[in-house]
Amino acid sequence: MILFTLGFIPFGVIDLLDILAVTVVFYQVYKILRGTRATQLFAGLLVLLIAGSFAQLVGMSGMIWLIQSIGAVWVIAFVILFQPELRRMLIRVGQLGILRPLFRASEERVVGIIAKAAFELSKQRFGGLMVIQRSTGLRGVGETGISMQAEVSLELLVSIFYPRSPLHDGAVLISGETIIASKCILPLSMHPQFESSLGTRHLAALGITEEIDAVAVIVSEESGTISVAENGDFTARDLNEMGLKSELNRLLYPRASRTDKTEQTASEAKADKIAKAGAVPVLSDSSSI
Repeated sequence: MILFTLGFIPFGVIDLLDILAVTVVFYQVYKILRGTRATQLFAGLLVLLIAGSFAQLVGMSGMIWLIQSIGAVWVIAFVILFQPELRRMLIRVGQLGILRPLFRASEERVVGIIAKAAFELSKQRFGGLMVIQRSTGLRGVGETGISMQAEVSLELLVSIFYPRSPLHDGAVLISGETIIASKCILPLSMHPQFESSLGTRHLAALGITEEIDAVAVIVSEESGTISVAENGDFTARDLNEMGLKSELNRLLYPRASRTDKTEQTASEAKADKIAKAGAVPVLSDSSSI
């Protein structure tokens, strides 16, 4: 179906959809690269592409030859330079949450245990770092630590991060209801905004969430502050137990969290309406019926 004609070039519905699709792809790439060191590299590649198009347009044979000569290695260079960003992009594309509602009850129990454990660590000023798996497996990261395959429990989490415990130095990896490994070594974030202002535990939380689809809970050993990280950034800081539980539910089960909030709001509104409609005046002792 032709919408209009630009000179002798017809412009149809397919062309419009094509432009919209390309725009969405470039915008998503920009969102992933925004605020990282790869932004400048990506801008440099765009400059080279624009220069190549301009050279072909005006017929600059020398520049065309140069760009064509290095064009063969562009794809390999792109993959090498943008490896972390490409990994994050593919992870987001492959995210599927179809089966999560089936296991919601047990997962909410685990969220409650994690929140209680973090609050207990905060009270005792024990540092802690817990990484909770979402759609991406943590097997590769778990190989850097000590395999546990133990059921998540409050006592176990607190004992792991006890300062004299041989397992306290590192991260705990949690998948579903299982602690799959402890004392794990995580990649540190190289984001220039955080490098000089945060400690190793917080940089590790940001680093792992940059590369893997996971949520990290950090307990500061110095201040006892509880923070949550996702997608290479902090989503919340200085949380209490209930705030942490709410934040984890929002990040791990967003659809269920929105449904619960909607149902709670509707229930409160209905209760207020019934209370207003059925209000009965209080009679004094001297009143007669």
